[in-house]
Amino acid sequence: MHGHRALGCAASLALALPLALAGPAALGEASVQKKPNDASSATAVLFQWDRIAIATVYPAPPATATPIPVGTLYLGFASLAVNDAVQTSLQQGHTSVRAAIAQSAHDVLAEYFPTARADLDASLSSTLASVAPSTAKAKGVRIGRDAAADMIASRMQDGRNKTSITYDLAPGPGVWTPPPTGMLAPWLGYVKRLVPSKPVAVGGPDALTSTAYAHDFAEVKRIGSLDASEADRSTHDTETALFFTTNTLFAYQDALMRYLDAHPLGVSSSAKLLATINASTANALIQTWRLKREIGFWRPNQAIIGADTDGNPATDADASWQPLNQSLPPFAPNPPYSDYSSGHAAVTGTFAQSVRNYLGNAVPLRLHSMVTNTERTYLTLSSLEDDAFMSRIWLGIHFRHAMEDGYYLAHQTANRVTAHLR
Repeated sequence: MHGHRALGCAASLALALPLALAGPAALGEASVQKKPNDASSATAVLFQWDRIAIATVYPAPPATATPIPVGTLYLGFASLAVNDAVQTSLQQGHTSVRAAIAQSAHDVLAEYFPTARADLDASLSSTLASVAPSTAKAKGVRIGRDAAADMIASRMQDGRNKTSITYDLAPGPGVWTPPPTGMLAPWLGYVKRLVPSKPVAVGGPDALTSTAYAHDFAEVKRIGSLDASEADRSTHDTETALFFTTNTLFAYQDALMRYLDAHPLGVSSSAKLLATINASTANALIQTWRLKREIGFWRPNQAIIGADTDGNPATDADASWQPLNQSLPPFAPNPPYSDYSSGHAAVTGTFAQSVRNYLGNAVPLRLHSMVTNTERTYLTLSSLEDDAFMSRIWLGIHFRHAMEDGYYLAHQTANRVTAHLR
């Protein structure tokens, strides 16, 4: 039996009560209280630089984008430095929080993405030009520089891009076989965590000979097939699967910032929330990537094609089976990393649980998918998680257990990072 199935559906895992947040008096610059949606407010500048960070890490084609799981590291670096700059500015007072935000984000991003330096410089100049010259502005710039420098120094020799770490599991039943290009970023699982927290205990994939494995096998074989019938996977299900193939990091945060424009938290809590989301996501993906490399559990297409070797009489091989993801570039038929646990679940679960910890579960978000160019509104974080959960099974690229444990890992990681950053 699955180790976490007793906890229920993915969206009901680890629901936490909203945490107490700082009141309006802690918001900093007066403009934040009086004009929370004004372009000159500190919160607006915070959101502006979060969007700049995402665009820098994941530039639009034809630029070469950082792989999504790797990019979470740099979003985390930037948002943690910004949060440090914001909180320091508010504690010290007589400081331009806007200048501190822009300078800290700029310096971190310019360090790791030097080819974007000209654009970052222009954005920094624009932000700083909106702040009247004063000792408060100079102090904000100094605080921002110090926060960025501290972050950059803390990440020296943190394990990034260590080429000696490779995927080298021997082929066999249950073992994922990489494409000729190898596993994507096998070193990611050994990078120093962005926020100190213990790994989350998970049980690993189901045994190949177990009833639970056979159940998951039959499910994804039926509803995740490229040619699944309407009875097995409805048109709506297929559209949902395709919708969530977008860069969910951008989709989720864009939707959240639009929500917060209308329901402002203030700059202090907003900075903490974004730092929690990005640090949680990076921490969860670091653990996820170690599991992917060290366990290397096969994905459904390899499992279904090779079912005659798994020792389970309840599974039947199908050499012609293809996942719905077969038709989707760039990672067709499968992403270049193994099934367990799910990276998509790590991204969705840390986002949902981080927001849930601050705002509760009933947070209506309007998501835009750049893949389908459509929008969907989710009235609760649980309903968003439910669709994202099933999308990976409908795509035919994950077993249910990889999603369940991925959500559990993500929720627990978010809880631990939230507690640390509060």
